[in-house]
Amino acid sequence: MNTAKSGSIKKTQKDYSLAFKLQVVDEVEKGHLTYKQAQLKYGIQGRSTVLTWLRKHGTLDWKNKLPMKKKAPPRTYISQLEAKIKRLEDEKEILNKAIDIADELFETDIRKKYLPLSYELTKRQGETGKPKA
Repeated sequence: MNTAKSGSIKKTQKDYSLAFKLQVVDEVEKGHLTYKQAQLKYGIQGRSTVLTWLRKHGTLDWKNKLPMKKKAPPRTYISQLEAKIKRLEDEKEILNKAIDIADELFETDIRKKYLPLSYELTKRQGETGKPKA
């Protein structure tokens, strides 16, 4: 009987297929849902059921009790990437100058055959990032 004396409906345990469990785990690990959102979306009754699946079937470390870091907003991520690009371009320019100085000092041709062409192209592009005519 599903009703108790108080008139409330008694919840019954559901059996979920492995394919369903893996689908839920995949959605959570890809970041589409939190494990609590997955629980609500699919009507999973147990509070820790999805977390148990994540620990058992997931590829990430779900045993750690520390909260997950929130992702940085896209603008922050983009600005970090732009700063990294700028730093790498500066490093490249410094290295090219060092090669030029070494070539002059030691009267050698350190650059390989393909480097003078790419270096000239880089010099022509300048700071605009577009090739000069």
